[in-house]
Amino acid sequence: MKKVAFLLVMTCMQLAVSAQSETAVLKFGFLSYSAVLQSMSDYALVETNMAQLQEQYAAEQKRVEDEFNKKYEEFLDGQRDFPQTILQKRQTELQELLDKNIAFKKESQRLLAEARERALQPLKTRLADALARVGSSRGLAFILNTDQNAMPWMNITMGEDVTDAVKDALR
Repeated sequence: MKKVAFLLVMTCMQLAVSAQSETAVLKFGFLSYSAVLQSMSDYALVETNMAQLQEQYAAEQKRVEDEFNKKYEEFLDGQRDFPQTILQKRQTELQELLDKNIAFKKESQRLLAEARERALQPLKTRLADALARVGSSRGLAFILNTDQNAMPWMNITMGEDVTDAVKDALR
């Protein structure tokens, strides 16, 4: 019985030692997501379209600012001559115009951001598909995005820069 117990203990110890020595090696990839996105052929077209849209909103913003400034100057010029009720009415009109201009500016910023996201979505989808293909084909557990110092340090001997592979997969 002692021999069986001793044999059982030795077998368990051997299994424990061998399990500890067989550590799984985890491979990962890394890349700059924004650099790969900007290298895509359609990215320049998106940027051009967004610049044109931005110019249109800027022109409209300039027009409403000029309109407000003109009315404000007229208000200042006639301020001393207006009766109190007209003065209050004009002040209210100016305040409403200013509020509308501020609302337009906020809305245009929101619409521009939304348009940019919609325009980039097909590119991001293609990039996600390329990342999945490269990650699977190279046996990677995951791919890290190194943009904005998200990964301040990594042991590059344990990882692989997949930037060029992803760019090739997108072609």
